[in-house]
Amino acid sequence: MVLVKEYRVVLPCSVEEYQVGQLFSVAEASKNETGGGEGIEVLTNEPYVENGVKGQYTHKIYRIKSKVPGFVAMLAPEGAFVFHEKAWNAYPYCKTVVTNDYMGNNFYLEIKTWHKPDLGEQENVHKLDKETLASRVVVPIDIADSSQVSAADYKSDEDPTIFKSVKTGRGPLGPNWKRDSSCPKMCAYKLVTVKFKWWGLQNRVENFVHEQEKRIFNNFHRQLFCWIDKWVELSMDDIRRMEAETQKELEEMRKKGSVRGTKPGEE
Repeated sequence: MVLVKEYRVVLPCSVEEYQVGQLFSVAEASKNETGGGEGIEVLTNEPYVENGVKGQYTHKIYRIKSKVPGFVAMLAPEGAFVFHEKAWNAYPYCKTVVTNDYMGNNFYLEIKTWHKPDLGEQENVHKLDKETLASRVVVPIDIADSSQVSAADYKSDEDPTIFKSVKTGRGPLGPNWKRDSSCPKMCAYKLVTVKFKWWGLQNRVENFVHEQEKRIFNNFHRQLFCWIDKWVELSMDDIRRMEAETQKELEEMRKKGSVRGTKPGEE
């Protein structure tokens, strides 16, 4: 049975603001994960139209050998650590699919995200069927809850309970920040489906992937809020220029330096 979880991340910004903030933060975070032969390569980043809906299509390659758990690294060949990520961003909806050539149909990771102007209280925003809805696990993520952050991941300059935005006046985020009416709120509803078919390792790896996704969602959105003064005044044209520059930077960074970024958590 495929493991499905819905991560709900509430943020102190509007849905319109988040579109820019997310793209800015993805570009910045990509640099932090690239170096020493590993990291992210952007193959395609272009507009698309499907069934009358306009969006942005991206195709990236992730080389992540140092970021998988040891029990997998010992068993799998080099090619198993290269992943393809294809994303169709028709904001406020986005679909991302991650595949692996070595695993073929035995590995599949899908993330469907709706961005809504609420506090994460919609029961079935993804319109799941009864069977999937019954098995789905809802996982709330509070970016102001430092207990959800490991000691290895914690950075004081990326702590929403400390940070105060100069440009917006938002923050620091206290225990009841979600009920504070002084700033807009929104929720990213992230429905994550993981399939990993490998005898003896299926449950262990699927659970590991979900733990890593939760960790990434939490750390990423803490960064996004604490970087708000860097992106809140940018336009989408600014973002597209930044993405083009980042694509070139990543190519250079991947070829030199040392391995950087998130290490695997406990196995």
